[in-house]
Amino acid sequence: MINIRKLEAELWDSADLLRAGSKLTSNQYCMPVLGLIFLRYAHGRFKLVEAEILKNRPVRNGRVLPVEASDFAEKSALYLPPEARYDYLVNLPESADIGKAVNRAMELIEEQSEQLVGVLPKDYTMFTDEILSELLRIFNNSALDEVGGDILGRIYEYFLNKFAKNIASDDGVFFTPKSLVKMIVNVLEPKRGILLDPACGSGGMFVQTGDFVNLHGMSANAAMTFYGQEKVEYNAQLCLMNMAVHGLNGKILSGNEANTFYNDAHSLEGCCDYVMANPPFNVDKVKSESAMNAGRLPFGLPSINAAKEFGNGNYLWISYFYAYLNEKGRAGFIMASSATDSSGKDRDIRQKLVETGHVDVMMSVGNNFFYTKSLPCSIWFFDKGKAEAIQDHVLFIDARNYYTVVDRTLNEWSEWQLKNLNAIVWLYRGEVEKYAELCREYYRAVQNEIDYVLRAGAVFGGYVDNEFVISFNSFLLSVVHKSKETQDIFAVYPLLDDLRNTITVAKRQIEKWTNYVSNLQKDAQKEIVKAKEIKTLAEYKRGLATDLDIFIEGVENLCQIILDAKWLTDKFGEGEYRDIPGLCKMASRAEIAEKNYSLTPGAYVGVAAVEDDGVDFAQRMGEIHRELLTLQAESNELMQTISKNMKEMGL
Repeated sequence: MINIRKLEAELWDSADLLRAGSKLTSNQYCMPVLGLIFLRYAHGRFKLVEAEILKNRPVRNGRVLPVEASDFAEKSALYLPPEARYDYLVNLPESADIGKAVNRAMELIEEQSEQLVGVLPKDYTMFTDEILSELLRIFNNSALDEVGGDILGRIYEYFLNKFAKNIASDDGVFFTPKSLVKMIVNVLEPKRGILLDPACGSGGMFVQTGDFVNLHGMSANAAMTFYGQEKVEYNAQLCLMNMAVHGLNGKILSGNEANTFYNDAHSLEGCCDYVMANPPFNVDKVKSESAMNAGRLPFGLPSINAAKEFGNGNYLWISYFYAYLNEKGRAGFIMASSATDSSGKDRDIRQKLVETGHVDVMMSVGNNFFYTKSLPCSIWFFDKGKAEAIQDHVLFIDARNYYTVVDRTLNEWSEWQLKNLNAIVWLYRGEVEKYAELCREYYRAVQNEIDYVLRAGAVFGGYVDNEFVISFNSFLLSVVHKSKETQDIFAVYPLLDDLRNTITVAKRQIEKWTNYVSNLQKDAQKEIVKAKEIKTLAEYKRGLATDLDIFIEGVENLCQIILDAKWLTDKFGEGEYRDIPGLCKMASRAEIAEKNYSLTPGAYVGVAAVEDDGVDFAQRMGEIHRELLTLQAESNELMQTISKNMKEMGL
């Protein structure tokens, strides 16, 4: 089985090592490398469709008729002329000009797709033949054929993510971290219709929507029509390649005509089923007359300064997102935290928004979710088709303290954390069955992880005493039996402490056996045993570390799944929405009016109650004070003794 995360990391490390040797900047390197991933995807897709076409291909005069471009068009696939195929480029002779050959391949592909005209990179002659040849070899990894085209889309996004940390194109706004995009898509639940992203960057909203729709048994291209505007042409090219790698079609405009402040480039006001965006925050110097002429301002104008400019574009964006929606449309977008309670005309627009009854959910997000910014943000959700039962309410979620730390400067939501936050929205909407299904999904995930750990434990048994393995496997089987009796995630919660103890014991076993093998190696070297035997011991030691790490990782994952399930069900039981201090609050429009139309979640959810540790505060403070007085007295006595001794010594 291919380890996708390991494959992603290995491909990136290899490609980035070449960049370091090429003296190219990340900005110069990004587009050509992503172009090669696209080329590799196109080749894999071509071979797959070609095999499908050839299955029932007519035979004439003993020969199978060759495939043609029209055959691929019938299957909504891209035809690759021979010189545009990856295997042709990889096998070019050493004497060939590889840069020119790759440029030609990109030109040939653009001739086959109107959507890709002028999009693919064609500057490969800036690479030396040696570096370009090595890059082609890196992405010729046979594992990519084994895992299929969907994974190449994931690898494309992985590389985008990596490049995002180093590239500052249009102030770094071209890549929205996946967990934020997934949150928007999961809450909006797109099914079919028109989706607009008027600040589309590299197209993450389209890709995640495509995944969501496909996962629910529909074809994204058949169910959805994707429209995008992106002022920076470079970003629009990334978007179109990203969509192509994921098999999506879209209408993406770039350049001045796609500046959303001044153009409704697709004429979609009032037409969209879904609007999703991560627009640039706090944009200034927006020409007021040009923006006013472009319309889409249903709640009036934000403040205009003496230079006849909008000094902050946040409420222009917010107005646009609402104006684009049709009578049942939903919008989800990321916005600067300051916009939830800004004053002046912003506050007036916010009041009008709240009074429509279409503000659905407001969510606060903590620091370090972006690669180029460390500030917190918020996610806004509009729904013009809100159920009548919640028409008068807004759900506020404060998720600033709920996240997973990736590294010192980056946080994200894990898949289970995304599901848990989404579950709060379901319960607010009265969609109890979705919550129940998530509990069942947790149950299935626990069973699957137990099966994985049992298999890993069998390997573990090759290194540690059987008594430990047998007792642990027996314990796991009892978990399976107990939970299967009830088909209930709640049944496994009491077993968390035992699982944690298992991790501690397993780590001790690793230390014990690593030391044992190390001593064997030392003894072998002292006795000048054959090098082959020393090598065997070293391999055994490496295998020990790897297999036991896999086992521990499995148990840790099992614990984490149970903890995530417990986090949710401790708050909402078997599926009843309730306000949770410090986390969520369902506020009425009257309550929002009382708070001067602030939409800051923290203003409503309050602070989580601190658990009572059972200690009497006054009594404990008295004890601490008495201890301090005693220590001070002892200190004084000690200083007197030291002074006396020093005098006796004549010092």
